[in-house]
Formats: sequence, structure tokens, C-alpha cells
Amino acid sequence: MTQKANNGTELLVEKFSQLEVTTQPKWLAPMRKAGIAGFAELGFPKLSDEDWRFTNVAPIAKLNFQLAKEVFVNGAESKLLDEAAFTKLPGHRLVFVNGFFCAKLSSIKPATGGARIENLASALAKDSALIEKHLGKYAHTANNTFAALNQAFFTDGAFIFVPKGVEVAEPVQLIYISSAKQNGETILPRNLVIAEANSKLTVVESYIATGNVAYFTNAVTEIFAGDNAKVEHVKLQDEAADAYHIATIAGEFGRASNVSVHSIALGAKISRNNIRTNLAGEGLECILNGLYLTKDEQLADHHMIVEHAQPHCASHEYFNGILDDKSKGVFHGRILVREIAQKTDAKQTNKNLLLSDDATADTKPQLEIYADDVKCTHGATIGQLNSESIFYLRSRGMSLDTAKQMLIHAFAGEIIERIKCEPAREVIDKLVWDRLEANPHLAGK
Repeated sequence: MTQKANNGTELLVEKFSQLEVTTQPKWLAPMRKAGIAGFAELGFPKLSDEDWRFTNVAPIAKLNFQLAKEVFVNGAESKLLDEAAFTKLPGHRLVFVNGFFCAKLSSIKPATGGARIENLASALAKDSALIEKHLGKYAHTANNTFAALNQAFFTDGAFIFVPKGVEVAEPVQLIYISSAKQNGETILPRNLVIAEANSKLTVVESYIATGNVAYFTNAVTEIFAGDNAKVEHVKLQDEAADAYHIATIAGEFGRASNVSVHSIALGAKISRNNIRTNLAGEGLECILNGLYLTKDEQLADHHMIVEHAQPHCASHEYFNGILDDKSKGVFHGRILVREIAQKTDAKQTNKNLLLSDDATADTKPQLEIYADDVKCTHGATIGQLNSESIFYLRSRGMSLDTAKQMLIHAFAGEIIERIKCEPAREVIDKLVWDRLEANPHLAGK
């Protein structure tokens, strides 16, 4: 195994050599070995790496990594679940604790039309041939050290398969609960979503915690959308304040499909979403949409590549950040238009609202175009609340605090309103509003 000296991977590489995975299909073992080899070769990113120059992951690399273990679920997890944002959301619910499926807390309804909604470990034991065609095909590890690490160690996650022409009417909810008790506990979920041609599906994925230690979640979600499929993926990251969260969301989308991916980042000390989509069929539409609220010394990073690989495709990326205290927001978006992808329509926008003089935002929207008949735009803004807008609202009788809250909520609402699943949209809208109301800088507290 090739390994660079002192690149921070030694502890995890050693743990992999001690790992015994007995319940897995034969084809998965070499895939895992390739993952740990890639991780050992790449090492943890440094600020000298162009894609990571705004995000320092040294605190993660220095953790005393311990693979999280399956725990006996007690009242703490049940209580957290009862209070969780999406508890009253209709539909199927798969709950994972420390990355392991928890049947006790889950609620999976009978699926119709041949759809399958289950945990990945069980699906691998029953029908690994279908999974083999897709697992690891979209979340490439060549330049993604965290995806490689997940590929080596992932424990469990969700497996969702929707056959041709089938609609799953209610959202499928994936809830990841951390019950980590020690610094360095590492949770590695893996989700695989397959929506075949002419199918329809909504997935709501959330991350929450029972306590607050410096644990590490490293998640991967792969999405395949077939021709004319309609898929909406909503992700809420609300990890513990001292936790670290790195996620990869990768997908391949077919002809005339319609896919929306929403990322709402509220928690964790350092969080990063690596999003890569391959627009592999003509005439499709892809929307990437995100909102990050940060405070204290939080850092929230969204890094994405949208690859236009076929003609007549549209992609739109909208990401808004609301940053307070000494927190930091990072956005790096790249639209890649291949030579074949004529008639591309791509738009990329990042807006950052600074509530404090000490908050910072680094933004890098990027176009890389090899076709000549395209319509591509990108833009970014960083600023504070508009004084004229505040004056206008105050002239209508509103207090200063109310005026600020209304403007900030409208700023967040630009992102939230694009969530098509109404129950999920309403929950996130209330959650964001409650967080804004609790902000002492906005409520005169």
C-alpha cells in the first residue's frame, strides 16, 4: 500500500488492517482496500491544496480516531428523536445511531410497486448484485480523501431503490443520531439512492446528536436518477457544536430528469459538503440549493462541481450564508461544460450576509466552458444588512429588531422556498426562524 509519511492517516490505516468484516459480499473487500489505499495516498487536505485553501481540517486530522460502535439505545436517543425537527414528517423513517441501523426507532411502511427502502447492510446480505452496479460509481475517490475513507470503513446507511415508473408518494426520512461519548469517535454512514426511469422520490436526510464531544461524521450519499426521474434530496446538518462533519453527495442524472439537492447547514464546528453531479442525459434540469447559518467560530463550507456532459441541460446553484460572531462561510462552485454540451443553461449564485464585523466569507464561483453555444452566469455578494431597507421597514412602524429579523428571514427564505416537499419546507422554515429569533444580536437580548 502506498503511503506518504506523516500525512495524518497512519492511525486509521492501522485500524483498517485490524478490521474484520465478515458479513459482506466478496466484491466489497477489494473496494474497501482501494478506499484505504486512496486515503493513505491522498492524506488529509492541507491549506496548500487549491480546493481546501479556505478550510483548515487540521483539527480533524489531529483527532484520536476511534471507530464508533453500535450502542444500546436508551432514553437519550428516543428523547432526541421526539424533539427532532422532522419527527412529525409523514412517510418512511430509517434511524441510525452511531452509523448503525436502529430498527427500534425506525418506522418503515410497506413499499408498493417493488420499491425497496431498507438499511444498506441488510440489502447487501440479500441482493448485492444490484448494489454492485451502483455503489462507488458516483462518489469518486480519486481526488476525495474523505470519500475514500468512507469507502474503506462505512458501516451502514440507507438503501433506496425505486423501479421504473414507480412513485414513492411520501418522503423517505433518514435520521443519523450521534451518541458519541468520546472525542475522536468516527461515524461513517453510506447512502445509496437509485431512482430508475420515470420514477419519483423525495429523501430527507438529517444529522443530530445527543451530546457534545469532538466526534467526526464522514458521510457519503450517492444518487442515481434515470431518464425522466424526479428526485428531491433535502439534507439538514445540525450536528453538535464541537463536532466535525464532512459529507460527499454525488450523483449521475439521466435524460430529461429533474433533480434538486438542498443542503441546510446549521451545526458542527467545521462542516463541508462536497457535491458533484454528472448531468449525463440531454434535456435535464438540476438545482443545487443551500443555506448555512453560522455563529461563534463555526466554519461551513460548500464545494461543488456540476459537470454538463450532454447538450440542452440546465443547472442552477443558489447558496446563501448568514454569518455571525467570528464564524466563516466558504463557497467554491465550479460549472464544467464539456465540448459536447451545447445549449447549456447554467447559473450560479452565492450570497453572504455578515451580521458581525468579525465574520468572514470566502467565495469562488467558477466557470470552465469548452462548448461555444451556452448561456452561463455566475456571481457572488458579501455584505451586511441594507440600511435603506431597514429604514423603510422602520418607517412603517417596525422596531429595529423586527426589521432586521424580517430582512434576514427573507434572505434565508430565498433558499427555503425552493424546497418542493411542503412538509419538509415548513419544518426547515420554522427551524431557521427559531434560530434567528434566538440570536441575541437580532432580538435585542
